[in-house]
Amino acid sequence: MRVRKSFAVLTLVALGLGFSLTGAAQKKREGGGAQYYKDWLNKDVVYIISDEEKSFFKSLKNDEEKESFIQQFWDRRNPDPRSPYNEFKEEHYRRIAYANERFTSGIPGWRTDRGRIYILWGEPDQKETHPTGGIYYRQSYEGGGSTSTFPFERWWYRHIDGVGDDIELEFVDSSNSGEYRLAMSPEEKDALINVPGMGLTLAEEMGLADKRDRVYFNPSGWYDYNNPNRYGRNTKDSPFSQMERYFSVQRPPKIKFEDLKSVVTTHVSYSSLFYDVRTDYIRLSEDKVLVPITVEISNTELEFKKEKDFNRAKINVYGIITGLTNKIHAEWEDEIVRDFLDVYFDQGKEKKSEYQRIVALPPGQRYKLDLVLKDVNSKKIGALSLGLNVPKYADPGLQSSSIILANTITAAPANSTSLDQYVIGDMRIVPNVNAAYVPGQNLIPYMQIYGMEIDQTTQQPSLDVEFVIKKGGDVVAEVENSAINSEQFFYGARVVLVGRVPVGQLAPGDYKLEIHVLDKISNNRLVTATDFKVNAPAPAVAAVAEEAAEE
Repeated sequence: MRVRKSFAVLTLVALGLGFSLTGAAQKKREGGGAQYYKDWLNKDVVYIISDEEKSFFKSLKNDEEKESFIQQFWDRRNPDPRSPYNEFKEEHYRRIAYANERFTSGIPGWRTDRGRIYILWGEPDQKETHPTGGIYYRQSYEGGGSTSTFPFERWWYRHIDGVGDDIELEFVDSSNSGEYRLAMSPEEKDALINVPGMGLTLAEEMGLADKRDRVYFNPSGWYDYNNPNRYGRNTKDSPFSQMERYFSVQRPPKIKFEDLKSVVTTHVSYSSLFYDVRTDYIRLSEDKVLVPITVEISNTELEFKKEKDFNRAKINVYGIITGLTNKIHAEWEDEIVRDFLDVYFDQGKEKKSEYQRIVALPPGQRYKLDLVLKDVNSKKIGALSLGLNVPKYADPGLQSSSIILANTITAAPANSTSLDQYVIGDMRIVPNVNAAYVPGQNLIPYMQIYGMEIDQTTQQPSLDVEFVIKKGGDVVAEVENSAINSEQFFYGARVVLVGRVPVGQLAPGDYKLEIHVLDKISNNRLVTATDFKVNAPAPAVAAVAEEAAEE
């Protein structure tokens, strides 16, 4: 399947929420586009954009590219990329509006620490507020005793992605101005922390410890098992844990759909990098079918760069297979590397590169394959979506795998596994992805046959095979089964058939290869077909053939 050339750019729909807030789109319409994009970067998404995204956005040259980036930015974070409604985006701007309404204190609410945490992680699961401070009785894990505190709030999250579970955060208004700052240590709310003899912990009241023993003043005291002020403390309140938590909750949330994956989940399609794909189906077991996914790309599509003695091209590969309910059944990233020394470079550029990924899927279901390839050197991207209709092999009678028309079939390496590239059983099969041939070549079909009867005397099946080539429904060639043109290998539950069918001097055009199988024991029959094409030979080859014919 050829990836079609198209490039669709979607337009950002301004929500009229948040702080750029409603004026950003209006500024753009009035000719203030630069300010609009600056506000979007430094206000709207300042807390959730990654450093890599920020750097890339700044490198964009025109408004069209920036609009496309913004659309992709939101789509990458959409929990349901297939839905036109972006729940993440709507919720983000709602949180900004809420922060401005609830946390403003001389500066806009979105700029405060509470606003930042709320925008990043939403409403806490529990919240404890002490708006006036005053007398405070410490919990046992805080050391017990009582003290006087500044106004503070304690937020508790059951779980924060990328941070952890049981996350407790405190915000302290030590200036009594209404601006609460995120505290690294719970001791920061203690208004008497620096007052000798006041606001003592239980151990200090009993004369077993001194304020100087507190972790706030002596972080290494946390690791001293003889320090009474350490007793009862939670492991999560160690100095390093507090510091790590303090910075982790202020980082942008991890993007779920990164790099090449974003091309799959956004509605921007790229096809400046062209390649061909074929899929095949091989029965593995009752509940699994092997699906080899083979990609072929012309080396002329790639950009090569000199690295030491080699001319090297690199292609990043991302694939994802989802079911009808959007469940992910397979997902992978890979890299294709092609190297040529200078002496072979011109020849190598005229050849093609192949890549294969073999996945195992449950039978009898439909799936969607999304595949993205990116040329690392040229930055060209090619993306496609393809339906997979995985057959079910549970029915009685003769059945078969798909027919793989191979370029080469050799013995598999001894240390190979069932999911290695090109390896099926004990054979290494490199498909002819385009199924394209020229006169004089041979078709090399590979097929597995299931459900045959076994002769109880010989404990072997008995299959008769015929290869039929058709063009437009008419038979143009028939090849009977013989030791010269086919081999059969019996593996208990299956027969592996490898053929050799001459193309001969078929005229250029589209053809169909049918493999007719007769089970001579049960008298069951099976016909499996695949398409192929015959191309005109290259001019140089044609000239040689002509000269040979004249002689």
